Amino acid sequence: MGVNFNRVEDIACNNGCSMKIQSDTEMAMPVPAMEIHKVQLPPERTTLQKLRHRLSEIFFPDDPLHRFKNQTCFMKLLLALQYLFPIFQWAPLYNLSLLRSDMISGLTIASLAIPQGISYAKLANLPPILGLYSSFVPPLIYSLLGSSRHLGVGPVSIASLVMGSMLTETISYTQDPILYLKMAFTATFFAGLFQSSLGILRLGFVIDFLSKATLVGFMAGAAIIVSLQQLKGLLGIVHFTNKMQITPVLISVFKQREEWSWQNLLLGFSFLLFLLTTRHISLRKPKLFWVSAAAPLTSVLLSTILVFLLRNKAHKIAIIGELPKGLNPPSSNMLYFNGPYLALALKTGLVTGILSLTEGIAVGRTFAALKNYQVDGNKEMMAIGLMNIAGSCSSCYVTTGSFSRSAVNFNAGAETAVSNIIMASAVLVTLLFLMPLFYYTPNVVLGAIIITAVVGLIDYQAAYKLWKVDKLDFLACLCSFFGVLFISVPLGLGIAVGISVFKILLHVSRPNTLVLGNIPGTPIFHNLNQYREALRIPSFIILAVESPIYFANSTYLQERILRWVREEEERVKANNESTLKCIILDMTAVTAIDTSGIDTLCELRKVLDKRSLQLVLANPVGNVMEKLHQSNILDSFGLKGVYLTVGEAVADISSSWKAQP
Repeated sequence: MGVNFNRVEDIACNNGCSMKIQSDTEMAMPVPAMEIHKVQLPPERTTLQKLRHRLSEIFFPDDPLHRFKNQTCFMKLLLALQYLFPIFQWAPLYNLSLLRSDMISGLTIASLAIPQGISYAKLANLPPILGLYSSFVPPLIYSLLGSSRHLGVGPVSIASLVMGSMLTETISYTQDPILYLKMAFTATFFAGLFQSSLGILRLGFVIDFLSKATLVGFMAGAAIIVSLQQLKGLLGIVHFTNKMQITPVLISVFKQREEWSWQNLLLGFSFLLFLLTTRHISLRKPKLFWVSAAAPLTSVLLSTILVFLLRNKAHKIAIIGELPKGLNPPSSNMLYFNGPYLALALKTGLVTGILSLTEGIAVGRTFAALKNYQVDGNKEMMAIGLMNIAGSCSSCYVTTGSFSRSAVNFNAGAETAVSNIIMASAVLVTLLFLMPLFYYTPNVVLGAIIITAVVGLIDYQAAYKLWKVDKLDFLACLCSFFGVLFISVPLGLGIAVGISVFKILLHVSRPNTLVLGNIPGTPIFHNLNQYREALRIPSFIILAVESPIYFANSTYLQERILRWVREEEERVKANNESTLKCIILDMTAVTAIDTSGIDTLCELRKVLDKRSLQLVLANPVGNVMEKLHQSNILDSFGLKGVYLTVGEAVADISSSWKAQP
């Protein structure tokens, strides 16, 4: 609907009355015929009540205690056990049909977990047997404490890479393997302590500082570094750099060309092609998930047989060698709690703890959404943390929920966490009886397995979506990606966190401010740039602030509002329109205000008053209105300083102007 010269439009109001807009230019002026509502204060509460409400919103948004209401003491005890140990929820209903499904999925992921465990341990520069140890104890503990039915627990590539790179910067795993092992177990202990503390204290929002955009870049960069590191095995290079940056890795690859082995090259790239082909088949046809799930173990068995048969001729192909048989030996005596390397263990544990926790919870929630059930983030933190603490005392290193293992578990038809128990049982049989079979397993095949596993972390489609939707998110993705590639994996993670925090600070300190106009025929006021049909109101400028008003943005908002006013006066003068008289501040989206924000409003009113301009507040929400009232700032605004809606403000003030002689 357009507005012509000297035309009057009727605008319907919320209460059924009408509002007239009179224009002598291409604008609209409401003439009120409506009831003006008083802005109410929220119900009065004591300081203790406010604090209690605020803390419950921060730490207990899911209200975990609601299930205990109106229950008997016995039921409360049972519900508490079910909350702490989710196995008590599904165990009473368990049957043979569920066991059959879990048996199939458990054995399927075991075929993937065994070769992956050995490979990831080598990626962390740890003895290969630790990968199997870490696929035995942690899954058993998670099956008791975890709330996800489909999470496949064990070592993961990114945490293994980060642990290996951080520890290797200070300690040589070849020159001092015992100290290196102590650091790995201690870092795992601190990772678990940090993770479980977040869950117990309900501080899970801390990991939200790793945004999806920065994680996409970080994972892609780490995947490329992991893949390039495997060139050592694929090419048969003996003297290889310990650095993780892309430049020294590539220099090392081409500098040691004389060490390249055609046997390793042929064997490695043959199995890499086989593994990538099976992965492609499973991606194209999800029903054939078992093809890619069985491929790693098949590769290990075939390559082991091949190397055994050619053991007298293939001297240049490095093999795993002897792996000890038996259960996890205790390692609590190897935990390192004092000495010059304690800070290194703490730092490594914190970084790997954050990464593994982020991956585990994200994977668990992904598959829970597909089956329409909920995963409790805080319980997951406690479960993952406690299994890592227990793991550090039983010769395990950092473990979490693996995406590849969980995807296979889900597609294989897992129904409960019993699939993890079945997998652990298969690993147990391997540890007790099958370890000699891995003696001739070539390292080159383990490298091919790692490359196949991490190539899925390069999500170019997500990066392209970031570019299309949010350029700032894409920039954050690029920064974390190149930070990992060219600086280091830990610093790349630091860059990712720093960019996420910077983005939050940017949004808080530089919030959006908009100029609103009236949608013809309605009482609605909206952004002039978004709605071209929206009309300016003569003598008014209506501004909206889309954030809380805090100390961090109060100065900026004052300067930006005054700039809006100056630009409006210049526009009015240039177009010979009605003189600006009133500024309406729509506070609908202002969810909170502090004392600095209140002082800013007070200062802004004084500045505008000196210029014969009226400042009016529209629709301040409950807690904002309460603070404005307690600060006595409303007294300075007068009777016509605060309104329930923008429409009522425009109508009432316009009416008072017409009533003046």
